Amino acid sequence: MTDVLPKKNEEYGTKKYWDQRYTQESEDSSFDWFKSYSDVAEIMREIVPDKSSRILMLGCGNSTLSQDMYDDGYKNIVNTDYSAILIEKMRHKHEQSTPEMEWYEMDIRDLKFDGNSFDVAIDKGTMDAMMTAKADVWDPPEEVVQNCNREVDEVLRVLRKGGVFVYLTFGQPHFRRRYLDRPGTTLEIRKLGEAFHYYLYIVRT
Repeated sequence: MTDVLPKKNEEYGTKKYWDQRYTQESEDSSFDWFKSYSDVAEIMREIVPDKSSRILMLGCGNSTLSQDMYDDGYKNIVNTDYSAILIEKMRHKHEQSTPEMEWYEMDIRDLKFDGNSFDVAIDKGTMDAMMTAKADVWDPPEEVVQNCNREVDEVLRVLRKGGVFVYLTFGQPHFRRRYLDRPGTTLEIRKLGEAFHYYLYIVRT
């Protein structure tokens, strides 16, 4: 694992780093930021009670989240990542076991889907990767602000009325609320964990 870690944290926010990493890792490799699905499954079933919901995974990586949700009955999952190398590996890995799932090379800041086409969008650490620029966390660079806002803009565009955006992160509300508090939506924040806290942000359209 150590040979694929970046020399600097800000590399997590670059496509070059992820392409290099996914080239080195085997097709069977997996990595999950933060909590596993089993840790949040009960909450997810509450937030998304309809298992036929069309779900968009934002920056899926080689996380097992999509597979775990599929195994839990959520079959209509569309996975996106901006690494073509990763997407090709994941498509091949899952084509037999989870044929209903879809895989697309796509930048979450410029989604190619029609508006009002998803019921649910899930971000598990992807926005965080865009925030790794070396700077004051209280005053992030304009590029970071623009990237995060563009992601949320795109998510809200592709969500149907009554849809939900679920974002799992370690980022505390005073660092994340600025991107998620949008007119015409409601924002719910849940704190998870005991010794080390994670946050689940739930934006409903």
